[in-house]
Amino acid sequence: MSNRGHCRFCDAILKTTFVDLGMSPLSNSYLDARQTGDMERFFPLYVWVCDACFLVQLEEFETPEAIFSDYAYFSSYSDSWVSHARRYAQTMIPRFSLGPSSQVMEVASNDGYLLQFFVEAGIPALGIEPAANVAAEAEKKGVPSLVRFFGRTLANELAASGRQADLLAGNNVFAHVPDINDFVAGIQIVLKPEGVATLEFPHLLRLIEGNQYDTVYHEHFSYLSLLSVEKVLAAHGLSVFDVEEIPTHGGSLRVFAQRREAGRKIEDGVDRVRKAEAAFGLDRRETYLAFAKQVGENRLSVLEFLIKAKREGRKVAGYGAPAKGNTLLNYCGVRSDLMSFTVDRSPHKQGKFLPGVHIPISAPERIAQEHPDYVVILPWNLRDEVMEQMAGIREWGGKFVTFIPKVQVHS
Repeated sequence: MSNRGHCRFCDAILKTTFVDLGMSPLSNSYLDARQTGDMERFFPLYVWVCDACFLVQLEEFETPEAIFSDYAYFSSYSDSWVSHARRYAQTMIPRFSLGPSSQVMEVASNDGYLLQFFVEAGIPALGIEPAANVAAEAEKKGVPSLVRFFGRTLANELAASGRQADLLAGNNVFAHVPDINDFVAGIQIVLKPEGVATLEFPHLLRLIEGNQYDTVYHEHFSYLSLLSVEKVLAAHGLSVFDVEEIPTHGGSLRVFAQRREAGRKIEDGVDRVRKAEAAFGLDRRETYLAFAKQVGENRLSVLEFLIKAKREGRKVAGYGAPAKGNTLLNYCGVRSDLMSFTVDRSPHKQGKFLPGVHIPISAPERIAQEHPDYVVILPWNLRDEVMEQMAGIREWGGKFVTFIPKVQVHS
């Protein structure tokens, strides 16, 4: 691969390990029953930090085409995520005076979960989504979608055809691009001179602080801080004029970027997050070196809990089949002898098996049928939503469990 051993942004030689989570299959490579006897492909989950620019990153072991062209994740199956998207639209439309003559674009627009709200408001929208099966769902919502990967090539095509963005959204896509320079160069090209790009991504500071190692998987090529993102954007003529800290995905940043010459006032949020990152030590190598130890301790705690439950004759089930759950279960070595099954609202996952560990995925109704003693919430960032949806488990004394940042039982 082109970046093997070198930083994907600045090309410095990678020398410092952030964490080694062993070998793992692609986290969204769910299996049919007939595939559970076949050989699976496992790749290293070995994460580096660049000593020059502090970009935390995985090496590229599989192409984006192999990962994203037929994708199992549909955003609209999370009520809280759709609500987050609605609030985003309601905030951005007045803030940037968007109307019928504006153009909104979203990169990695998934099933139209966000752009549908701009379409409803009468604002022209265009989704860019490489997974054809997911983009088809967006079209049903009235969201025009290009089935393409985004970068310089597509940005130049759009700009040449007179389509540039007043607002370009990129929610949880920035971490997913292996060629980060090509992606950011594309943003600069496709923005109108006064256009705004917003990028949302899990905040590296919160990942370290909250022991969120399960958010490391092959689809996430980079793990981002404002420190590293400002460097990447600046290299392509973009500047950050505002930053918001938001609660999604265990703590994320929403970065507002503009062409350098646009000249918007720099908001207080930029300085606040810069100072927080410096105080936490994201500009010091030692901060990154300490992470692996706390990850190892969590693995032991997870196994201790599950083994104790097994010895006591307790039944453990999971809720959700998210990518993060697959990282945790594969790293900890949790199979169906310790977690009987998991459930998921998405019919695209039901009837399949988790990659690597082969835990079966059922519809949520199975929880009420089998009365497990513990339900482990694998998408821990949706804990409150799940506990509300599944409150009925308390009728038989069932309890919820989360494993991140530590093992916790919730009555």
